[in-house]
Amino acid sequence: MKRRGKKSGGFSQKQLYSIIMTLGVLVRNISRRKSTAIAYLLGDFVYHILKTRRRLVTDNLALAFPAKSASDINAIALKVYRNQAENIIEMLRLPMIKTVKDAAMLLDIDAGNVLAKTIDQKKGGVLVSAHFGNWELFGLCTGLLVAPLTIVVKPLKNSLIDRQIHAWRTMHGNRIVYDRQALREGLRTLRNGGLLVMLGDQSDPGESFFTEFLGRRTSVFLGPAYLALKAGVPLFVGMCRRTGDGRYKVENEEIDHSDLGTTKADAEELARRYTRVLERFIYQYPEEWFWLHNRWKRTERSF
Repeated sequence: MKRRGKKSGGFSQKQLYSIIMTLGVLVRNISRRKSTAIAYLLGDFVYHILKTRRRLVTDNLALAFPAKSASDINAIALKVYRNQAENIIEMLRLPMIKTVKDAAMLLDIDAGNVLAKTIDQKKGGVLVSAHFGNWELFGLCTGLLVAPLTIVVKPLKNSLIDRQIHAWRTMHGNRIVYDRQALREGLRTLRNGGLLVMLGDQSDPGESFFTEFLGRRTSVFLGPAYLALKAGVPLFVGMCRRTGDGRYKVENEEIDHSDLGTTKADAEELARRYTRVLERFIYQYPEEWFWLHNRWKRTERSF
């Protein structure tokens, strides 16, 4: 068993934390254009030199896009690495987002349809998103521009980094709930009229439900569907993508569940519906999704 402070991947928790915080000071003291250039260099270095999970990324892309050539797959994969490096750099710049004006300079969002069905009616709502675009910037800016959010996250292995990111996520009124508390705290949030954000592209360790996702059958977490049906609140998919000018655009879409009840089968059907919407965005903008994750490690076994 590893003890806290022991080295992992060559660095201790404190050393890795210090490196990242030092990088954060650097990128917060240069222009956004220069920090983006650094991100691209970092992404290129990991893709071409370190080749971290490159085979996993290209294999996943090839299976999701069988009609694309190898050169097309490699071009998308390089963009994936650049975008994820940019996510890291932009996360380190989150403390620079201090006002509604700062958030509006980065994020274009029209949440009128969400507010009309939730806050305006003093009612809660579930917002399902994915590891797509910059989900950290999405959460922080949406909390400033629309309404404070309760966001379900997984704790990071490095407790020092986790504590710092937690502080950034919550610095403007958002609330963080760790996944082990998601059902209890999520239901409480919804019943109190709050907006609950959950990432719906992750697999379910319990393997209680399988469906098609990007062309392969895999486990899907039912949490967002279960909570929306149990609390009787609307469910939306919100996806944040780059627009190519240093800004992001959020698209929101309500997923109808007026014909569903509260059984497990109903939750499964609702999960299928929002999973199809997540797929649509990923197929349209594949470079925006986090392909470095081994998403299909839990597949349905046949007996």
